Formats: sequence, structure tokens, C-alpha cells
Amino acid sequence: MATPVMLAADLEMIRTIADELPVGVWVAKVPGGELIYANRAFNDILGMGARDDVAAGGYSRPYGIHDSTGALYPEDRLPFARALREQTVVTVDDLVIHRHDGTKAYVRAFAKPLLDETGKIASVAIAFIDITREQEAERRLRQAQRMDSIGKLAGGVAHDFNNLLTPIALISAGLLGREQDPLRREQLTVIRDVAERAIALTHSLLGFAGQGKHLAQRVSIARVIGTLADLVRRTFDRRIEISVDVDADVGDVIGDQSQLEQVIMNLLINARDAMPGGGRISVGASATPDGEQVIIEIRDTGTGIDPAIRERIFEPYFTTKTKGPVRGSGLGLAVAYGIVDAHRGAVEVDDGNPGTVMRVRLPRAPDSSAAASPMPVHTLVRGNGTVLVVDDNPHVLNAVGGTLEELGYQALRASGGAEAVEIFRGRPGAIDAVVLDMVMPHMDARATYLALRALDPRVRVLLMTGYALNEEAQSILDLGVAGFLPKPCTPERLSAALARVLGR
Repeated sequence: MATPVMLAADLEMIRTIADELPVGVWVAKVPGGELIYANRAFNDILGMGARDDVAAGGYSRPYGIHDSTGALYPEDRLPFARALREQTVVTVDDLVIHRHDGTKAYVRAFAKPLLDETGKIASVAIAFIDITREQEAERRLRQAQRMDSIGKLAGGVAHDFNNLLTPIALISAGLLGREQDPLRREQLTVIRDVAERAIALTHSLLGFAGQGKHLAQRVSIARVIGTLADLVRRTFDRRIEISVDVDADVGDVIGDQSQLEQVIMNLLINARDAMPGGGRISVGASATPDGEQVIIEIRDTGTGIDPAIRERIFEPYFTTKTKGPVRGSGLGLAVAYGIVDAHRGAVEVDDGNPGTVMRVRLPRAPDSSAAASPMPVHTLVRGNGTVLVVDDNPHVLNAVGGTLEELGYQALRASGGAEAVEIFRGRPGAIDAVVLDMVMPHMDARATYLALRALDPRVRVLLMTGYALNEEAQSILDLGVAGFLPKPCTPERLSAALARVLGR
């Protein structure tokens, strides 16, 4: 059967249809690889028109074809070469196109040898599919899973360290308050200061773990950005220009203002450190068109972030600032990530061309919201009465009990929930308050509180935990627990929290 003759009008129609396809199409002769045809989508995906001055063996550099590591793609592994060599349809899904405008496209290619009427390969047709969104989604999923695992580990480590730091903070503060010898006071001051620095570190780890959100109040993003911008203008290198562009209708968010300020400041400091010779930091904020999110962007003109390490920049203790006058701890971006995640938001990083763009997405507050609660003031408050302290950690149990006794209370001690219930049952009406650890084996805080409440519906409980205020702790507070106090704490904070629980 004779091959039908293709008319010019038919060829033009095929070209028109091909140009409307969302898939890039490129056809080249064999064996040299000279261009026969490329459609519009091919030009869009590669960011340039098809070239007729290149041939097989010299495609990668002119078209900017790289592999996932950033190296130029080997010519013998390109779809054209493989299809010709293997004489079958081949799939290549690790092409990364470095476009001339600085952007990148992740591409999957299907190459098929085309035969002439004699059955010999006459050309190779390649279909290019832009899978950038798919790759980004997979990357974000992998990052989220890794960060979740690291966050759980960091939260657990912080919890254990908080239990260790609680007796150090309480006992050293108590000894310092009574000590008269100057040398011993100096030594105790060192212990107290070291404990405070360790406490700050565990708070940072809790922030990264998404367990550092203490307050939920209405926060003006415009006011926060304005305040911080004024601060960094006064404190950053004068060679760094700070510009602010906040939409008038950006709106508010619901969260912890001090935590959100820390996020923005950490990102500003990171941007500053990327520009040791000066440059420009642009801070912007706007609401999404649907009004559901607030987007904060911090853009710098610095050195940018190597794609090879981009997925690791939010990991705690990962830093590239290991040399020079500015050295990093590796917690700034990690803490920012954890805090934003705890506020049901997301942190994204993009190329700034030049520099870097850090983008924070937060849920936007509704047009009206309850007024923010005032910040509590912690002062040393002495008292009297009987307090039952419940904690499975003997060091914490004795440190908290001893501190309460120094404040004037009679302190009873229970090493677990079951023991606490028995002590409480044996002293009906004689226990004024209970200081209850949240995480205990066998009988946790929820079960213990419910058992105590069954014995006395008016029982007053102060919940303590080495974790920060999270959903589990909030659910126990919702049952009727009177107060919450994170570990480690100072005698002042413990005494003030207990006084509030007792209504004093």
C-alpha cells in the first residue's frame, strides 16, 4: 500500500496543532542530530528557541541541560543519544534546564526513534514534559517528613533537658538568695547564668519542634514589620539598605507576637549575614487575593543559597557560617521554621536573582477577634497552705517541693499519678493546690487530674511540663486545670503561678 502524500496544508495544520500542545516536541535527524522541528511548548520549557546550529554531542551546554547535582548532563545519556543507541523508546526524568533568565525547569523526556519506509531510523522525536511542580511538591514532602522527624527528636531532647535544668535553676536561685559569702555568691551566679543560657537553648529547640507557641492573640503584621525595620536600620551595617512595602490591607494574624517577631528578626539577620559587603534587604507583606493568608517576603541581594544544601537549611545546627567574623549556631532558620509551623503556616525559599527570597505564609485573622490577654507579671510571692507536688522525676520533685517550702508552703510529694490520688484521698479538704507534671508513665496528667477532680470538683491544679503549651496541654487546661507553667522555671515564676491558681 502506497504511503499517502502529505500536502503543505496538512503539514501546516499539524504544526498548528503541535504548537497548542502543553508538551514540548523536538525532532532531529540521525545520526547527526540536526534540528527538524520544535514546537512552541519546547521553546517555553527550555526558555529559548530551538537551535539549528547545534548537533548531537553538543546539546547540553547550549541548551543549559544539567543533572540533579548541577553538573552538565553527559551527552551520551541524553534522550537523543540513548534512543538512537538502544533503538527503542527511552524515558529520562532527571533533566534540569538552567534557563538563560536564571530560572530552572525540571523535565521528563520521552524519546522515540522514527523509522523511514525502509525500516531504518531516520529521526528521533522527543517529548518534553515540565515536571517542576511535581518535583517541588515531592521535595517539600520529603523536607516536611524529615523536619517532622527532627522536630520530634528536638522536642524530646528539649523536654529531657528541661527536667534536668529545673532543679538546677530552682536550687541555685534558692541558694543564691540565702548565701552571704561573696565568693560563693559569685559561683552560684555563674551556675544561674549558665542555667539561663541552657534554658534559652531548650526554648529555641522547642520553637523549632513547633512546641513553643505560648499565646494566641491578635498580631498586627504591619506594626511588627515597622518596628523591626526601624530597629535593624539603627543596628545593621550602614551599607545595607532596608526598604519596606506593606500593603495597607495586609491584615492581622493570630499568634504569639514575640515568637513571630523572632521569626522575622531571624530572617532579617540571615539576610544581613549573606551580604558582608552591603546590599539591600526588602521586606514586604500582603494578603492573598482570597484573604485567607498573609505573606511576608524578605528579599536580599546577597550570595544566595547553593541548591545542593537548600533542603537542609532549616535543620537545627546546620550552618554555612563556620568562618569569618559572623558565625552561626544553626538555629536561626530552624527556630523560624518551627514557630511558623506551630502557627499553621509555612516557610519557603526561592532564588532572588541575585540573592534569596524567604517567604512566610500565615493564616490571616478574621476581621474581628477577641482582645489579647495581658502578659503575666512574675514576682516572688510567699504563701502558706498545703501543696501536693506530682512528678516522676525525683530531682524535679524535690527541687519544686523544696522551693515551695522555702516560700512558706507545706509540700507533699508524689512520684506518680496513682500515688498522688492516694495522698489526695487520704487528706480530704486539706490540700490547697496540686502542682502536676504533664508527662508521666502509667498515669498521665489527664488521668490524674480527672481522678483528683472526681474526689474534689474544686481541686486547684497547676500543670507543669518540659514541653511548651501545645494541643495536649491545652486540652487538659480545657478540662478545668487552673494554670500552666513550663519547665524550667524560676522561683519567682513558680510562686506567681501558684498564687494565681490559689486566687491570691
